[in-house]
Amino acid sequence: MADRTSSSITIGAGRSTIMAVIADFPAYPQWAGQVKAAEVLETGEDGRATRVRFVLDAGVISDEYVLGYDWTDDAGVSWRIVDAGRMVSGLTGSYRLTENGGGTEVTYDLAVDLKVPMIGMIKRKAEKVIVDTALKGLKRRVEGR
Repeated sequence: MADRTSSSITIGAGRSTIMAVIADFPAYPQWAGQVKAAEVLETGEDGRATRVRFVLDAGVISDEYVLGYDWTDDAGVSWRIVDAGRMVSGLTGSYRLTENGGGTEVTYDLAVDLKVPMIGMIKRKAEKVIVDTALKGLKRRVEGR
């Protein structure tokens, strides 16, 4: 999983407000375009999800899988695939939140491995669409609250 897609956006809110939206998985279909369903399967002692089942439809990448989450307070969250889907064999990612005076910079990293052969350029484009759509949707969701 060497190739990663990364992008950042500044959101006019504090880290805890943004992280509350990131942690609200059942609401993902309302703002994370390609996520059609998200179901929390397990939570940690802090009440945040540690395992979440997703149904994703990102055009060329359409699947259902389970991700495991590791939270770093309100500074970030990372995830990895714990139950692969029919197409997605590997998936790692993270959100990193850094307050910068005028808001919070949110950086989203994503790497996807597929069971089906796909030209690298097409896979990276799909990753970029997922990352950019998620960041823009997150910004709209947080700032529209």
